[in-house]
Order: sequence, then structure tokens, then C-alpha cells
Amino acid sequence: MSYYFSKVIEAPFAEAVERTKAALAAHGFGVLSEIDVAATLKAKLGADMAPYLILGACNPGYAHRALQTESKIGAMLPCNVIVREDATGKVEIAAVDPVASMQAVSNSALADIAGPVRALLQDVIETL
Repeated sequence: MSYYFSKVIEAPFAEAVERTKAALAAHGFGVLSEIDVAATLKAKLGADMAPYLILGACNPGYAHRALQTESKIGAMLPCNVIVREDATGKVEIAAVDPVASMQAVSNSALADIAGPVRALLQDVIETL
């Protein structure tokens, strides 16, 4: 089982980010965090890399249920979605597969939460 699902699109990076955020919002996710990996690595290491952004996406209803089911599941939240530019200038958007990540937790009740979240995130990626 893969730990993510993704799609490559032809769009300028900034447009891809906005489209991703809009698709997440349309599926009930808020973006709690935004990490500019390329800028961080440039500032900390002087390393150059193509644009790479990590969006911390959260669906509040499902997050609440997960926290009620497993008190420390917050260590695995929010769901990360990346937007990165590849060497050809195309942009890949990838989301973590919550079903795959929840398998690391010994609580079978999380599967009832992770499954619907997986479906939502897959739909987000497909709609881009």
C-alpha cells in the first residue's frame, strides 16, 4: 500500500497552490499550517531546490472524532498535502493516505475515521 496519492498538473506553482487550497476547502478541510520547504532549506542550509510547500490540512469533524478515539493521534495530525514543482516545471500535488498512516496505531476504531478522510483527500487530488 502506498502512503500517498498524487496527481501532476500543468499550472504555474502559485496557481496550483491556490487550486489545492480551494479544493481542500470545498471538501471541508482548513489549512492549519503552510511550510515553505524550499525557503526554509535556503535560509538554513543555503540549499537551492524547486518550489515545495507542505500544507497541513484538517477536517475539523473528523479530527475531533479521531482525537476522541485516540488521545495522542494529534501526533499524526494534520493530514499533510504537498505541492511541489518537478524538474520539468510541472506541479505535483500529493496527499498522505490516512488509512496507511493509521495502520501504525493499534486502534481499529480509527479505520472508521480514516476511510472517509481518505476518500475526501482522494477526491481533492482528482479534482485538481
